[in-house]
Amino acid sequence: MCIMELESVKYSYDGRKNILKDVSAKFETGRIYAIIGPSGCGKTTLLSLLGGLDSPDAGRVAYQGEDIEHTGLANHRKKNVAFIFQSYNLIDYMTPAENVALISKLPPLPILQRLGLTREEAGRNVLKLSGGQQQRVAIARALASDAGVILGDEPTGNLDEDTAEEIAGILRESAHKMNKCVVIVTHSNAMAKQADEVLRLKKGELITVR
Repeated sequence: MCIMELESVKYSYDGRKNILKDVSAKFETGRIYAIIGPSGCGKTTLLSLLGGLDSPDAGRVAYQGEDIEHTGLANHRKKNVAFIFQSYNLIDYMTPAENVALISKLPPLPILQRLGLTREEAGRNVLKLSGGQQQRVAIARALASDAGVILGDEPTGNLDEDTAEEIAGILRESAHKMNKCVVIVTHSNAMAKQADEVLRLKKGELITVR
């Protein structure tokens, strides 16, 4: 089932540099998508539009058939999408367990442990964790959310290759077993291999690779 859609989306910086040129794509529940492409091509911009962090110059972004501009961008961000930011965006005075508990009523420890954190690490202040550990907390927070769509900006960027492959597998499982729609911007081959569909963004156009 299609849960999100880009319809003839255009976006430019300062009305001059065209980043997205008439981009259309459909994203379904139960599938994981990897968006690849050279640095600076607009992958993060595309993710921001899907997440309601920005608005297109033309075209529309739809969630379950409704334009997110009409239903409200703040409402879309709150209810429909969960982000895994490259910069983590954790609440830095809290522990990993407290960060996850803000998103879900389920016990936070099982999902944190599944992502490789110990009970002791789950109770530390997040600033006392390594970058890789903070990234795992950011991923755990998104997976714990009730949102139908998970949007990830280089979610395995600070992890070693073996761990990246393991996390990619967990994200794939969240799509296939939890019926989430997972859309990831990535340079990681491990992440792209786990995707059901790979899309390449180049010169403002989005093309299906496989």
